[in-house]
Amino acid sequence: MNDILELLEARREQHLREVVELVAIPSVSAKPERAGEIRRCAEHVASLLRSAGISRVELFPTPGNPIVYAERLGAAGPTVLVYGHYDVQPEDPVELWETPPFQATVRDGDLYGRGAVDDKGQMFIHIAVARAFLERRGKLPVNLKFLLEGEEEVGSPNLEPFVAAHKELLKADVVVVSDTGMLQKGMPSICHGLRGLAYFELVVDGPGNDLHSGSFGGAIPNPANVLCQMIASLKDSAGRVTIPGFYDDVVPLRPEERAALAALPFQEEEFRATTGSPALAGEEGFTTLERIWARPTLDVNGLWGGYQGEGAKTVLPARAGAKFSTRLVANQDPGKISRLVEKHLRSIAPPGVSLEFRQLSGGKPFLCPFDHPYIQAAKRALEEGFGRPAVFIREGGSIPFVATISELLGVPCVLLGFGLPDEHSHAPNERLHLENFYGGIRSIARYYDALAGI
Repeated sequence: MNDILELLEARREQHLREVVELVAIPSVSAKPERAGEIRRCAEHVASLLRSAGISRVELFPTPGNPIVYAERLGAAGPTVLVYGHYDVQPEDPVELWETPPFQATVRDGDLYGRGAVDDKGQMFIHIAVARAFLERRGKLPVNLKFLLEGEEEVGSPNLEPFVAAHKELLKADVVVVSDTGMLQKGMPSICHGLRGLAYFELVVDGPGNDLHSGSFGGAIPNPANVLCQMIASLKDSAGRVTIPGFYDDVVPLRPEERAALAALPFQEEEFRATTGSPALAGEEGFTTLERIWARPTLDVNGLWGGYQGEGAKTVLPARAGAKFSTRLVANQDPGKISRLVEKHLRSIAPPGVSLEFRQLSGGKPFLCPFDHPYIQAAKRALEEGFGRPAVFIREGGSIPFVATISELLGVPCVLLGFGLPDEHSHAPNERLHLENFYGGIRSIARYYDALAGI
């Protein structure tokens, strides 16, 4: 491996320049007016892959943004499918950026710019490693495929149909995703679990129009009162969700898993301080890490109804609504949870109101046993790449595609990410810690080499 590692080390400045060029393309998928930039970014990524020596590179059109597919086959080792995305979040609010969001800037060992960590910098790591192997040895230790999309930040609406229609093309032994993070700086981490998501909207309808609260208050159901009572009843005083059947499919944490989580250098008070909240709260009987990584939750994300302007206006609103979400864990299905939630809400709605209920989005949870050979190989590669012990973590957020592609292709997913919790991936001043970037390059090179022996 020394020949590859030496070449990668010599290319540090080149790698940084190339990521800076990639970040400069404002490939914001949420803004239709940026469609031309999305296309330009897809073509730029394809050009990087071709210049790296990847023999087949194609842009597949979708009803939305193009998917970049590439492959280099012919190796004796297993086939690795690398997933990433070249689209980014909107840069708003621009005035909060210390430097222009699409003019990547290095400050104090970090690269600042929209997409630096999510996901252009991490995606690029795999391209840089492939180029080094092909340039120095003329071949890769593994068969390598790339699936890079341009709609991850808007929910990947066209990705699942693409994968379902191209199973043979995407056939692999393992999927590698570098779109996650590390527990903290200096601690290489392997994420082996993600929570799923089911997101809902509930609207409570009452009278035909807003009514005077003095003339009608106390005589008819107030949709805002009803909504608040219903939402409040969905959790008990112990922090548990009260919907019948909600926990039926939850895979409980094994004692050894709880011990592993407890051994992580996680400080609850430091975590609380980063939130600005006066106190921590959650389901009784579980630690903070267990609550955010391995337990399902239900949270209100927005409430509306009645008068919102300055001063007073004494009305009974005709309608009131809420948006709320559930984060799900292994074996929970968002479709089943949606049915349970709707059934329960309709069962507790009082006479005199009607309900509109919609599931707005959903995604399945993902969990891979950390004793899997591909996971263990990743752990060794990280430890060699960073020179420090690696730890197993989960993440409380959701990447629905991970579970989808694992199910559709019937292969494990290995989440090898190099971001940090405080790198503002969806906020102003997004950044990528450069030592993690270079350590990630070393680690992925070692991982590909290790996979060749499995």
